[in-house]
Amino acid sequence: MNNKTAIITAASKGMGQACAEKLHAEGYQLAILSRSSGIHDLASRLGGIAVQGSTDNLEDLTRLVEATLETYGQIDVVINNTGHPPKGELLELTDEQWSEGLNLALMNVVRMSRLVVPHMSGGGSIINISTFGAKEPSLSFPISSVARTALSSFTKLFAIKYGPSNIRMNNILPGFIDSYKADAETIKQIPMLRQGTPDEVGELAAFLASDKSGYITGQDFLIDGGLVKSI
Repeated sequence: MNNKTAIITAASKGMGQACAEKLHAEGYQLAILSRSSGIHDLASRLGGIAVQGSTDNLEDLTRLVEATLETYGQIDVVINNTGHPPKGELLELTDEQWSEGLNLALMNVVRMSRLVVPHMSGGGSIINISTFGAKEPSLSFPISSVARTALSSFTKLFAIKYGPSNIRMNNILPGFIDSYKADAETIKQIPMLRQGTPDEVGELAAFLASDKSGYITGQDFLIDGGLVKSI
């Protein structure tokens, strides 16, 4: 057991669940969040605690952090996973949809950072599950592309500010992960000719959480089978 504590949001399925299971296997104490009531069953199976709530709700994030501190007395790792922002035609998306997307995919990280940084006096690692669209924007995911590019900028600023305190922040940029099935035409565009798996994302998250990545901060890590071609 490594006796470290990790918070993971949107952890009831897909990449969030894979991250929770991987960190549990490596000995982390877990505090997990999801809108789904199934989060309590997962927490029981992994020997952790659960809070039912949403990543875009400050009160729910606050309850999660307070429960973590009350139970474990420390926070060492945070994995900020979240849902998908609204999609649609670029100029047909409403102000409300843009606000919803930014709240979901950018402000979740800003708010969580405010909550946990004061409790990471010995250092820590914050990992944000982003998207390949942060590097190569897609008209299929306009709000997500814009919000996650902003998240990359925030991550750079965070790294500058909190690097001296040994608090690191990095982003994972998945391509098409098979928790959501892509069509054959999309898969043809991926050099590896397949979708990634949630477990592969979990492995990368575990590396970025660990001391093995202790000199890495402020970075974007594509895990997309070669989908993004830009340099």
